[in-house]
Amino acid sequence: MNLLPIDVGPLNPAVPDLLLGGVAFGLCFWVVAGVLLPRLRQTLHEREALTTGRSEEADAILAEAADIRAQYEAELASARHEAARIRQKAHEEGTVAIMDARAEGAREREAILASGAADIAAARQAAEAELRPYVHVMAVELAGRILGEPCPASAPAPARES
Repeated sequence: MNLLPIDVGPLNPAVPDLLLGGVAFGLCFWVVAGVLLPRLRQTLHEREALTTGRSEEADAILAEAADIRAQYEAELASARHEAARIRQKAHEEGTVAIMDARAEGAREREAILASGAADIAAARQAAEAELRPYVHVMAVELAGRILGEPCPASAPAPARES
């Protein structure tokens, strides 16, 4: 039995074929819509959750890395500041130490010069005291050398106390 009262060839379906096709379509629709599509939706949802979760996790890791980097840079700036302060303190201490060493050196130099001057003065006085009695004899001898002939030695002059 045909569904349409006119003959349209193979386009005119028979009612049992149409019923069988409707049942097969319903069965296929139920399988696709009831079984396959929920599984497909679940798989897509899990995939999206994993992708989004990984993306959010990556964003959280990037934010944590940025915080750690900021802390590192702050600590590095603090360490640089501390190093500059220590360097300045060491420079000031070095300057003070150099000034102290120079002052100590100047004091030692003055002490050595004073000691040397005193030693020279003492040696000069000792030499003068030792040579004083011979001055007259040496003067006559020197005068004879200058003149080229011997000078008569006169009586020695009395030594003066100075």
